[in-house]
Amino acid sequence: MAIVQISRIQHRKGLQENLPQLAGAELGWAQDTRRLYIGNGTLVDGAPVIGNTEILTEHSNLLEVSTSYTYKGSAGGYIVTTDDPAVERTLNEKLDDFASVKDFGAKGDGATDDTEAINRALYELFSRQKNPQVRRSLFFPAGVYKTSDTILVPPYAKIYGEGAESSIIRLQADDSSVAPFVVRTTDSLQQIGANIGSNSAIIPQNIEVSSMSFESTAESHILLLESAQQCYFDSVNFSGPADTTTVSDASLGTVAIEVQGTPAAIPEMVTFDKCRISGCTYGLHTDAESRAITFSNGQFDLLWRAVQLGESSTGTGPAGYRIVQNLFNNIADSAVYFNNSSKNISAFNVFLDCANTFNGLGNPAESVIQILSSDNVSVGDQFERNDDDDKIHSRIDIAPTVSALATVNGTSQLVGRYTRDAGLQQVLDNNQVAPAKVFTEEQSSYQGFKIDYSIRRGDTRRIGTITATLSEGANPLSYYDDYTENAQTGILLSVTELGATFSLEYTSTNTVDGLINYSISHLR
Repeated sequence: MAIVQISRIQHRKGLQENLPQLAGAELGWAQDTRRLYIGNGTLVDGAPVIGNTEILTEHSNLLEVSTSYTYKGSAGGYIVTTDDPAVERTLNEKLDDFASVKDFGAKGDGATDDTEAINRALYELFSRQKNPQVRRSLFFPAGVYKTSDTILVPPYAKIYGEGAESSIIRLQADDSSVAPFVVRTTDSLQQIGANIGSNSAIIPQNIEVSSMSFESTAESHILLLESAQQCYFDSVNFSGPADTTTVSDASLGTVAIEVQGTPAAIPEMVTFDKCRISGCTYGLHTDAESRAITFSNGQFDLLWRAVQLGESSTGTGPAGYRIVQNLFNNIADSAVYFNNSSKNISAFNVFLDCANTFNGLGNPAESVIQILSSDNVSVGDQFERNDDDDKIHSRIDIAPTVSALATVNGTSQLVGRYTRDAGLQQVLDNNQVAPAKVFTEEQSSYQGFKIDYSIRRGDTRRIGTITATLSEGANPLSYYDDYTENAQTGILLSVTELGATFSLEYTSTNTVDGLINYSISHLR
């Protein structure tokens, strides 16, 4: 387009691409971009450089023209030295250090479908970009990001929000189509399933997610962790819509966190710390070969079963999972279930209303922890379940043929079929003429037992061991009390058997009350 001169005061107009070198003080108007320029003039006239200077208008790109950002740190009361001379960057360069999902079109208003914008941001920053030096963390400002399809998280993605209750990705699928997952991992070419890692693609790895939530209002799974390695989830909530009615049994089948992989890309070294998992049938579910995955300092709430490893595994299943220092509450069935898996540990967790089908104490429906395969451990776990409920469904159930280790509330030890209950105590009343019970146990889980005990009564002390074989068929009860004492304690201990129960009983002479401390060891 030709340049038109419209007055003796030199003004020009035309397309941005045709902007010429303007004379000193001459104005040039770029019609297509609506930007205004003025000529610098000559060096002889005093211009610092030959060229055109843009006059700022509402259509100017301020970030593009700014060339003088220097970090000052003036809040500290002085100007920080960045170099000599001071380092300068454009404001655009400075702001490109930081990427918001809203830069890619996401709204976060809870109404706009942000699926395409979120997936575009993840693809552009972490899949399309091959240079690791220019990858940027993706920030989700506080808001609800409505989605209608699965969010695809590629290798090296680092995404973070402003808190699990503030930055929320929520799947709200319509009635015609329900996405299988709220979010899932993919390889660098966004391949999934059997194709993951093919065509020279990088498998999911080094993914970091923090301070946000993934939710579903539909009957979808929340996270598919597929072939992921060395990944970290910190302060993240995974929430489904289920309530006590829909997760009173396993029929709904939704999973908060599903782990899958292939023999060529085994999931490993994944950590979930300070995460809350709720509102699904299963909290964590996997049958896949996978290893060294940790859940710590989190909460499992409102689920049918919180952790299920290896129910349908064939070959090598899950191994090396660590479930440590979590709170379990409102779990309808078993909270932790290890089967067809090995080298897994549940440790220092607190189990409140678990395995009662949401009916509380007095209504045990299943064991809180089930260990159905060898080489698994439960150590230091604490249970709300009381002794009466434990007699119906034990706090920890180790299958009879399984070699595993467990401790219960700091008093019981289970090693395979061997159980030892320690730290038990009972007052022995003075002048107890008729036999009184120290304890009564159901015989069904006992074949024989050993009681190690100590008695203190006044200044007398007694230490002994009772071994007993319970009756079987025509064979009667048999027991033997082997002890030593510094003087006669006046206590007579005996083992009796009545129907399906046996008891340790005592009588005492007339001196003072006594105290017995004891442990029971038996084979189940």
